[in-house]
Amino acid sequence: MSYCNEELKHLLDGCRKNSRSHEKLFFEWLKEFAANVCYRYASSKIEVQDLVCDGFVKAFKNLHLYNEDIYGYSEAAFKGWFKKVLINNCINYLNKFHPKIEFSDANALLMADISDDSESVLDAMSYNEILETVMELPPAYRMVFNLFVIDGYTHEEVAGILGITEGTSKSNLFKAKHWLQKVLQKKMKPKRYV
Repeated sequence: MSYCNEELKHLLDGCRKNSRSHEKLFFEWLKEFAANVCYRYASSKIEVQDLVCDGFVKAFKNLHLYNEDIYGYSEAAFKGWFKKVLINNCINYLNKFHPKIEFSDANALLMADISDDSESVLDAMSYNEILETVMELPPAYRMVFNLFVIDGYTHEEVAGILGITEGTSKSNLFKAKHWLQKVLQKKMKPKRYV
């Protein structure tokens, strides 16, 4: 389902007026998008459901903050705004319910000797296989990896969102990439048959 500018304006106006039929259309339109974003930050399928539901509640409550004078009614711009609402909700949820996530200190960054076989490994894997591997990352690495690599935040923004230093963000990203490379290479090794 896709919305043109005028349809999106009508949908958002209806949601701002608490129209249940507009809210239902809004939910149906964005539920899969929301689940994909929340999945990367959650630690279980039940947590994904909680994050999606809570994300929609936050979006409805804060819909007045979407500034169409600046962004207009383009679907891409609105999804970008909604994605930020979802990510902020995920980070707040993780901080509240998983407060033991510890980020590696920036001073612990060690430059490892990493060969760049990642392109050929990634080429042979499906999107779902790669995503499943990302989900295996330790929580702190996964959070930084998602924010920086997938969601496009800068290290400065990641540091601000997570309450860490830029160096710690860079260190965790480096370690996440190194961890992923090792795991992906193991998964892609050909099986030997006797």
